[in-house]
Amino acid sequence: MQRGGARGTARDIPSATVGRLITYLRVLNGLEARGVERVSSDLLADEAHVSAFQVRKDLAYFGTFGTRGTGYTVSSLKGELKRILGLTRPWRVAIVGMGRLGQALADYPGLSEYDFDLVAAFDVDERKVGQRHGGVVVRHMGELGAAVAELGLEIVLLTVPVGAAQAAVDAVVAAGVRGILNFAPTVVSVPEGVKVEPVDFLAALKRVSYFLHEGALVEDRG
Repeated sequence: MQRGGARGTARDIPSATVGRLITYLRVLNGLEARGVERVSSDLLADEAHVSAFQVRKDLAYFGTFGTRGTGYTVSSLKGELKRILGLTRPWRVAIVGMGRLGQALADYPGLSEYDFDLVAAFDVDERKVGQRHGGVVVRHMGELGAAVAELGLEIVLLTVPVGAAQAAVDAVVAAGVRGILNFAPTVVSVPEGVKVEPVDFLAALKRVSYFLHEGALVEDRG
C-alpha cells in the first residue's frame, strides 16, 4: 500500500469524516474476520452505507491508499486507519462520576478491545469511594491530580450530573487531562488544546423522533 500526498491537520479534517473512518475500520474488521483480503471502494462503501466517492474523498485527506483497479488490502488499510485514529497504542482512561452510568461503563467489555484501558474511577460521594467496578476501585475526586501523574491518565469519561459538569471538567483539565468524553447533557467550556466530545443519547432520540415525525407528515400530505 502506498501512502503519500499532503496530509491535513486535525483542524482541517471534518468531524463527519473522522466518524466515517471509524465506520470503515469496523467494516474492515468484519471483512477480515470473514477472510476477505482485498476490498474495493465500492464494496467498502456498500458495507458502510456511503458512496464510493465519499470513501475515496475521506481517505484522500490522509494520502493515497490502495492501487487503482485492484482496491485496498484489508489488513493494510485497517492498519492505516488505526494509525490515523491513534489506535496503535493503549490509551489510559478514567471515569469521573460513578453513578449508574459510570458503573455500567466500567463494566463494559468493549473498551479494552480497542486499547482503551480503564485504570481509575472517581467520585465525590464518600459512600462510593472504595467500591470496585469493572476491575477498578473508586477513588475520591480529590485524588484526581495525583492519579493523573501516577497512572498517566489521558482520557476521562465524564458521567456526572449536569449541575456538576463544569466544575468536574475544570478539575479534570487542571489535573492535566486533555481528552474528555462528556455524557452529561450540557455544554462545557474548556481551554484551547483540550478536546471534549459530547455523548447525548437524548439528543439522538430527538433526531430519530424528528425523522419519524417528518416521515409521518409526508405520508399524511401524500
